[in-house]
Amino acid sequence: MPVKTGIQYSSWIPAFAGMTKTKQASGYQPRSNEIMEKTRTTAIIFFAFRLIPLGLRRTIFKALFRLFYHASVKQRLIALHNLKCAFPEKSLDEIEAIAKGVYRHLALVMADLFEMPYITRETLGDWADAEGLEHLEKAFAEGKGVLSVVAHFGHWELMTVAVPLMARPMQIVYRPLDNPVMDNLLGWSRTKHGNALIPKGGSGKRIIRLLRENNAIGILSDQNVDTREGVFVDFFGRPACTSVGTAVLALQSGAPVLPAFMPRMPDGRYKLIILPPVEITRTDNYESDLVVNTQRFTKVVEDMVRKYPDQWFWIHQRWKTKPWQGA
Repeated sequence: MPVKTGIQYSSWIPAFAGMTKTKQASGYQPRSNEIMEKTRTTAIIFFAFRLIPLGLRRTIFKALFRLFYHASVKQRLIALHNLKCAFPEKSLDEIEAIAKGVYRHLALVMADLFEMPYITRETLGDWADAEGLEHLEKAFAEGKGVLSVVAHFGHWELMTVAVPLMARPMQIVYRPLDNPVMDNLLGWSRTKHGNALIPKGGSGKRIIRLLRENNAIGILSDQNVDTREGVFVDFFGRPACTSVGTAVLALQSGAPVLPAFMPRMPDGRYKLIILPPVEITRTDNYESDLVVNTQRFTKVVEDMVRKYPDQWFWIHQRWKTKPWQGA
């Protein structure tokens, strides 16, 4: 059931429209449909890492992330605490095994990152296959655009390659990183196959326009937000403050909401999974609709994470914002 709190509902839409903490607050002016150009630094970094064969690169990154697991005490404790709260029925040995698996998975995602811009339609089959593309095709046929619930789960970087190569490019709502080198490196990789970036903050009207043009919008829906931007819904049995952005857009635009994930399969390849549209509740109680729909989106993420618990970003402080902070 949705967790209701004393949040001031009037703040939701302003928060989504432009009160988020992004570079916009420090003079950053987002451009519509940003396609990143590769900087010289990005070119050098990609060139250097691609000199290392992928198999060896993965081995090196897994070794580094094993070291990070033991050296980064704070992140390790966050992951262990989050996992124990989420899976109270599991033993400590099982929890530790999942936590180590999380670091191993992140190592693979990072090692693979340097291959992403160079994957083609011909080579994509070596990396992944797909399930549920018919849901995406049917949604586009409605002509209202598509909202996609995505998460820091599975190979989210490979998803930015698979979707445009298997279907069509998408518009990705993102928070510009504070580190300009990483911001350009990731931004260039994510837009190399035709995707565009929409910097978070003041993006609501722009997204509505893009939906009317029948575009696909990818929105990360698994991060902690403050009480100005979200509502508390149940996530693994605990109240998690979750952005209402997707719910706001779905209610305003009528666009279908399709969850999309890319878990790693037992053979080491990945599968792009497009789920059927999430049912959207529309009543005369807008505030309640936001909570109910946000809970549904969050439940879809939880269900997928439960299937592949070592492929989610457990080192993130997902439950950092507390209900009493919105009272």
